Amino acid sequence: MKVLIIEDDEVIGKLVEQVLKRRGFETDHVNNGVEGEKKAIENSYDCIVLDLGLPDKDGLEICRNIRAEKVQTPLLILSAFDGVEIKVSGLDLGADDYLTKPFDNQELIARVEALIRRNNISQNKEVLKCGELELNLIERSFKIGGEAIDLTNNEFDLLTYFLRNQNRTISIDELSENVWDFGFDTKTNYVNVYLSYIRKKMKPFTNKQYIVTVRKKGFKMVNE
Repeated sequence: MKVLIIEDDEVIGKLVEQVLKRRGFETDHVNNGVEGEKKAIENSYDCIVLDLGLPDKDGLEICRNIRAEKVQTPLLILSAFDGVEIKVSGLDLGADDYLTKPFDNQELIARVEALIRRNNISQNKEVLKCGELELNLIERSFKIGGEAIDLTNNEFDLLTYFLRNQNRTISIDELSENVWDFGFDTKTNYVNVYLSYIRKKMKPFTNKQYIVTVRKKGFKMVNE
């Protein structure tokens, strides 16, 4: 599991990294808001730990922007600000939890793990939907407007990832790391080939192009 840490204080940032790594997490640590927001939107993480008092960008704004991009990654605000109003503001803008500094290491771990556990439960729905599309994870079946469409295992797994990350641009690297159990040369046409198979199978049943290409960035499943 991987956690993104957005924290400008070098001492606190390294402490959070060490605590999480000792627990078995992988971490990405950035010390500014602009880069942190970009990583949160463009990459897949199991949790985000966000400081509010960043030098270049307000943490609440980052929280708002992440959620505006439909990123549903669990988000824990870690901040020295302990007023009720700012806590409520953070939660209203899409944060899932709020922990004030100084913090207990064990409490930090417990909160991160609780957020990830809760998110995994919510993601493990039997049926994923997007407009006319309906994918049943238990039966491994796929329907468009009630019409059954046969998919290969690779096509099914790829479509599942898109349905779980709707309205978010997904890079070829991310698909390589998260959809299949093996890596492949991202310069090959592997992803495009399977996307073309899926689009071809969907075309007779819908006029809408659900999976669109985002130039130079990847792909996005549109649910609007």
